[in-house]
Amino acid sequence: MMRILMKSKIHNCTITCANLNYEGSITIDEELMKKTNIIEGERVQVVNLDNGNRLETYAIAGKNGAIEMNGPAALKCRKGDRIHIISYAILNDAEKIERCSLFLDESNKPIKFKKY
Repeated sequence: MMRILMKSKIHNCTITCANLNYEGSITIDEELMKKTNIIEGERVQVVNLDNGNRLETYAIAGKNGAIEMNGPAALKCRKGDRIHIISYAILNDAEKIERCSLFLDESNKPIKFKKY
């Protein structure tokens, strides 16, 4: 049986920019992507802690501290909103992965890393 499991999660990101006039995606600090094993183009879920919106988009690497909502997703989140970014993996019952959560401060700097 194939299952969809949480692979990694970036907790409490602060959106630094919301750009409606962009083709789409979420820009994530490249170092945060590396720490959580998210690659460019990977499908991610975004959960907005300020308004409850959830959406799916794809990740692109950005500069230090960047968490930017691009394209139509910018209508679901505003600059300053707090979000979680979640990536998933599709695994069969025999496969195992190391899952992780990365917790950030208000400046999008890592403060805690947890492996599961």
